[in-house]
Amino acid sequence: MKTQKNKIMNKYAVSDIHGCLKTFKALLKKINFTKEDQLYILGDYIDRGPHSKGVFDYILELQNEHFQIFCLRGNHDQMMLDAIHSMKWQRNWLQNGGWTTVESFDAKLFSDIPMQYFDFIKEMPYYIEVDNYILVHAGFSFDMPNPFDELHSMLWQRNWYDKINYHWLQDRMIIHGHTPTSKEDVKVMLSNFNKTQYLNIDTGCVYKGRMKGLGYLTCFDLGKKKLIFQESLDS
Repeated sequence: MKTQKNKIMNKYAVSDIHGCLKTFKALLKKINFTKEDQLYILGDYIDRGPHSKGVFDYILELQNEHFQIFCLRGNHDQMMLDAIHSMKWQRNWLQNGGWTTVESFDAKLFSDIPMQYFDFIKEMPYYIEVDNYILVHAGFSFDMPNPFDELHSMLWQRNWYDKINYHWLQDRMIIHGHTPTSKEDVKVMLSNFNKTQYLNIDTGCVYKGRMKGLGYLTCFDLGKKKLIFQESLDS
């Protein structure tokens, strides 16, 4: 009698869906995502794309069906959360793609969005460590003795590669999003990944047609160190 081998669990990272639900679904189909796999989403589920509510609902639906999806917080998600407490942040969020999120709820006012979606964001951590990877939305402030102590940078930081404290980082590798980067540049980044220890997987899914190389939702296979690209299907 043959012994059935357990399925090898795959671990994937995706970032910056930005309301592109059709593209997100197509990507999960492309990687044949199953309940034995793990998916880490590095923030920015909402804004600018057409189906922000749909992205939230689909993730929650999959989690309720016991798919292993782990959600990190992005700056757009934080802006939506901050909009509850401050008119300044509410205006800032609405002017930076927030209106598309409000419209995806068929709502006329920001306050019409059900509180359960804000609670979902509140539960999202700023970073997570998986195997020898550190997953984060934006980056880190390496001016801090412990970069994990500075939350703002994890959501907003750009242009931090030349400041990396490799003594602190050791053999860990950083996967992030936040800054739209062309598909070809991400491929080049991956070719240097073992040396640099950072990789940006935001290929500007919501910006199709805005700049050459953008308009893709990118998945990174953490085990195989492989990129999977899905061209945007959302207008």
